[in-house]
Amino acid sequence: MSQPLLQVKDLCTSFDVESGEVRAVNGISFNLDKGKVLGIVGESGSGKSVTAYSIMRILVEPGRIKSGQILFNGEDIVKYSKLQMRQFRGKRVSIIFQDPMTSLNPTYTIGNQLREAILLHTDRTKEQANARALEMLQLVGVNDPQKRLNQYPHELSGGMRQRVMIAMALACEPDILIADEPTTALDVTIQAQILELMKDLQKKLGMAIIMITHDLGVIADMCDEIIVMYAGRICERGTADEIFYNPCHEYTKGLLRSIPKLDSKNERLIPIEGSPVDLTCMPAGCAFAARCDKAMKICLKQLPQEYWINDEHLASCWMNVKKVYDEAAKGGEA
Repeated sequence: MSQPLLQVKDLCTSFDVESGEVRAVNGISFNLDKGKVLGIVGESGSGKSVTAYSIMRILVEPGRIKSGQILFNGEDIVKYSKLQMRQFRGKRVSIIFQDPMTSLNPTYTIGNQLREAILLHTDRTKEQANARALEMLQLVGVNDPQKRLNQYPHELSGGMRQRVMIAMALACEPDILIADEPTTALDVTIQAQILELMKDLQKKLGMAIIMITHDLGVIADMCDEIIVMYAGRICERGTADEIFYNPCHEYTKGLLRSIPKLDSKNERLIPIEGSPVDLTCMPAGCAFAARCDKAMKICLKQLPQEYWINDEHLASCWMNVKKVYDEAAKGGEA
């Protein structure tokens, strides 16, 4: 069996604030294989973006990787020096940030920013970098790319700026592309175009993608595997089919209930009641228990371990253990 391209092992990332230690990522582990698409889903504050920033090593103080490993082709990048990380970012792993308007420098032209990334991470000359920048804008479907190279970010639409961000992230042909909520600031039509573009580029270039979003519906047909996060931990993971058609954690079921369906025009959406848990004061049991209408006593007292639903599906929920005992009891009665 080949070695995964990326291995995250028991990663813990914290922020030390006045009120205490915020455990934004609390002991998560996952693998990403070459050419695969991994979705990380969860509401705001679940630890999705902090996971991405930890992989890129771009955490801002007081954020720090407290423990764990991030292995890229078997090498632990947590131990990399600042110089090694500068060479690693962009060339091996690139990221598309949530808001392209705040990610692009408003005082430099699009061409200048694209060329800078290419010159920094490759050995191309200025002329070659300019040709590569033009090529990337064409690849991501920017119309009149020669004109766009000389324009500033504010002169482009939101969808066009997001395409520029994708072009910049892919200019150095990274092995992994991290997309952090890449369609949140866009309307649904442009959102669909950007997702279709990413799918096409992934197939053409053969790169692996980590797609981070709060909306399960966005990545329904894009991901090979989906991880559902809550309060800094992974509560469920599995193939896209397993997560959508056989959800086994109450939080995942809540996320799915909040997605509007085309065949249910008169049905009301069911929101997840309550507020996210305080990360400075994590409960002894399941972090979702206070918001779960099926919570049992053990949910409040003991943290559930990952339970194998089948070969392609794991969930950290006591309801799965209860289900096994209930089925065994019924079998005994029969």
